[in-house]
Amino acid sequence: MGSLSMMQIAKRGRIPYPTACRIVQTLMHEGLVEQEPARKFYRPTALVQSLSQGFQTDSLLVEQSRPHIKALTEKIGWPVSLTVRIGTHMVVRDSTHANTSLTFERYYPGFRLPLMDCASGRVCLAHMTAEQLDKVMDWVSLVGSPGEQEQTAYVSVNTLNKIRDEGYAAIGWGQHNLTPGKTSSLAVPIFRDGKFEAALTMIYFAAAMKQGEAVERHLPDLKATAAAITEEINRTDFAVHMPALVN
Repeated sequence: MGSLSMMQIAKRGRIPYPTACRIVQTLMHEGLVEQEPARKFYRPTALVQSLSQGFQTDSLLVEQSRPHIKALTEKIGWPVSLTVRIGTHMVVRDSTHANTSLTFERYYPGFRLPLMDCASGRVCLAHMTAEQLDKVMDWVSLVGSPGEQEQTAYVSVNTLNKIRDEGYAAIGWGQHNLTPGKTSSLAVPIFRDGKFEAALTMIYFAAAMKQGEAVERHLPDLKATAAAITEEINRTDFAVHMPALVN
């Protein structure tokens, strides 16, 4: 489930709240669970992989990306988020909104953005195969909201090809967030084994910078951070699978 509050853990586990607290504290002591930096929500660490094949790889993604996204925000000032696709939405897995004053709101893990109308979603769409893209478009047309269905008309193949070629997507004056019309965003892809894994997105005040200025000033740093995360993910994957390959 990603990150949960103690009350959510107790309810989902069908156990008393004090029992949930004791269990979580024990797991934290063993390094299997960690508390989010900015609030009392709890999530698994990479050590969970040693216990179960059901470990979610995006938890490892968060752990590997965290130092990189914190360093990026310290350098550029603006908050960044790490998102993955779930169905017809991009879901925030981590962000640095709590690490800077240059933000209107804090975006916690689990916040959802419509795939068709956010920069991270368009980066994701741009790196799909034609077959995958057709399936997603069909899915949105069936289960998406009227607004999401309308956006499919604006996400053309030419637009997605341009995003893929240039290596980024930009959305000005975003409407589908906690402060509609006040922020713009710039997103780049993160890859695992050559395939899209997640999006790294910078969020900035729309009135503070024009889109072209944001691209010129911050795209190189955003791309460099995404490349560093990509390299670390693939290096870790290689180290994990190397013993099996040798045997």
